[in-house]
Amino acid sequence: MKVDIFDFELNKDLIAKQPAEPRDSCRLLDMSEENCIKDRIFTELPDLLEEGDVIVLNDTKVIPARLYGAKRKALVEVTLYRPEDGLSWHAFIKNAKRLHIGDTINFYTNEITPEQSSFQAIVLEKNGEEGVLIRFQTTPEQLADKLEQYGSMPLPPYIKRDKPQNSIWNKYNDKENYQTVYAKHEGAVAAPTAGLHFTPNVFEALEKKGVKKVFLTLHVGAGTFLPVKVDDTKDHKMHTEYGIITQETCNIINKAKANGNRIIAVGTTSLRLLESAGDKNGTLHPFSGDTGIFITPGYKFKIIDYLITNFHLPKSTLFMLVCAVAGIETMKAGYRHAMEQNYHFYSYGDSSILKCINKI
Repeated sequence: MKVDIFDFELNKDLIAKQPAEPRDSCRLLDMSEENCIKDRIFTELPDLLEEGDVIVLNDTKVIPARLYGAKRKALVEVTLYRPEDGLSWHAFIKNAKRLHIGDTINFYTNEITPEQSSFQAIVLEKNGEEGVLIRFQTTPEQLADKLEQYGSMPLPPYIKRDKPQNSIWNKYNDKENYQTVYAKHEGAVAAPTAGLHFTPNVFEALEKKGVKKVFLTLHVGAGTFLPVKVDDTKDHKMHTEYGIITQETCNIINKAKANGNRIIAVGTTSLRLLESAGDKNGTLHPFSGDTGIFITPGYKFKIIDYLITNFHLPKSTLFMLVCAVAGIETMKAGYRHAMEQNYHFYSYGDSSILKCINKI
């Protein structure tokens, strides 16, 4: 399938630099009925769901995975995207051409210069488009504290912040804003942004409606931001991400499906893990491991009935996925409506709910 099919023009003024305040006051594009588009507010979500429905949320927690470092006079920007072990990480590095195997990177902040730094990493491998493998010079027990001290939230490239970001967290509050209220298991280097709109008030309203919520964990990688550089989707390689689905979550979802209730995935990350763990009969099984599932139009969904998601980049794997859920022409019409109505796009933007039209 040609990648150009998924292209569209977007006014850059519609790209959100800050989230809605409060977060559940964002807009919700309601496409839960076929051939129907309605403008709502996210707090209206419980009105669209029914007793017995199950919403599935990704409880991964974003780590401060963006680091600024120096090798002598060469400055680099490091975004961690997948751990190799307790201290070795695969990373995308700006200015990586200045690095060689065996080099030491000294990380710094606005308050700590590279010369004063007590946080370093050694370059182990350079792997072209796969990035760079580095190993931190600390202990596994200390690494989380070092990342908290030196790292900043790995915001996507279309949200501009000063460098390094440590001392402006208070100004933009990204450390809190770029994290779901239910984040639990550390390991993501990008937020499951569809979940950013949920608040205790929304959860309370869902509970009163009789909607159940369950959690899975998919540690979102920085590969989610990578552009598709090929002309045909069959030539694109997805980066893998680590996920876990427990037996308890499977039992709740399978029972709901057996009873004719609906499964609503919150975010493309939840959807991808659910579909990775579902069998051809529509039964969900426990999962623990990597998934690199790439969903494009023509895919028949095994588990989900609806998807709650933000608005995605043109020609991205995520826009391809939502086109698979609701149909290419339906999504293009929905995006045209959203742009005409000045919806906010991307990670800090508004939300939508889509009906899945292509199921097993």
